[in-house]
Amino acid sequence: MMVDLQSFIRFLSVERGLSKNTLESYERDLQQFVDYLQRQGITAWKETSKTNIAGFLSQLKLLGRATATLSRNLVSIRAFYQYLLRERLVDADPSLFIEAPKLEKKLPKVLSVEEVGKLLDAPHLELVSGVRDKAMLELLYATGIRVSELISMNVDDVHLQLGFIRCMGKGNKERNIPLSSIAIRCLTAYIHKDRKKLLKKSADEEALFIGHLGTRMTRQGFWKILKRYANEMKIESEITPHALRHSFAAHLIENGADLRSVQEMLGHSDISSTQLYVQVTKLKMKDVYNRAHPRANM
Repeated sequence: MMVDLQSFIRFLSVERGLSKNTLESYERDLQQFVDYLQRQGITAWKETSKTNIAGFLSQLKLLGRATATLSRNLVSIRAFYQYLLRERLVDADPSLFIEAPKLEKKLPKVLSVEEVGKLLDAPHLELVSGVRDKAMLELLYATGIRVSELISMNVDDVHLQLGFIRCMGKGNKERNIPLSSIAIRCLTAYIHKDRKKLLKKSADEEALFIGHLGTRMTRQGFWKILKRYANEMKIESEITPHALRHSFAAHLIENGADLRSVQEMLGHSDISSTQLYVQVTKLKMKDVYNRAHPRANM
């Protein structure tokens, strides 16, 4: 069994070109599975069944492993059995009949309207970098785009007179998103004046947002800027790169926006992802009720 496992890892390395960390993850998961089978007295892959795989996953669950860990182990086992089928070392793949455990979707972390206001007002507009940062933050909250989409944007993607941006999202899906009036004002000030000061020698740079090196802003660069402003304004809520995206969606829905429109602006392929923000809004409503109603906690 161990010979087959090592052959599979070499296959993933050579044929698939997977990273060292991914290879180690596959090997660790499958080694645990091999150890389990050997404790059951199974010494050949052809002897394994759906019951063996289900028993292994049940054992992991009893040990307190997370649902995501169980899912990853099942993915590793399925990939391995597909390899064994290809090499004609087994006649069937018993993992095909195992239902993957359902992953629990965590509710997104959302800032309050007051916290968003603090964050957007944090940049120092007497500084060139402050004008840029204000434009970035206002754009994120106005459109709900991802940070990766923000730093990938070029100047030509912004249509100030028409009041929208063109965004290239996951799977190269293009979407047009309207801009708020304040985002238009901030972008206008940045693009027509302060962006040129940041370019340095890269006058032909197409990137919308420019970092301290005079080239395209990086994700890490933006993350540092966001954390600095959150600390300066003493915002207690957890700040993540998606903080303004989540807040954009939750605040829209809270104020009556329909799910389909929010889904389209966010670029979600599945509306169930957008529906998570409805749950956030309901939780907030319940919290407000419990704090405000005189008989809520009697």
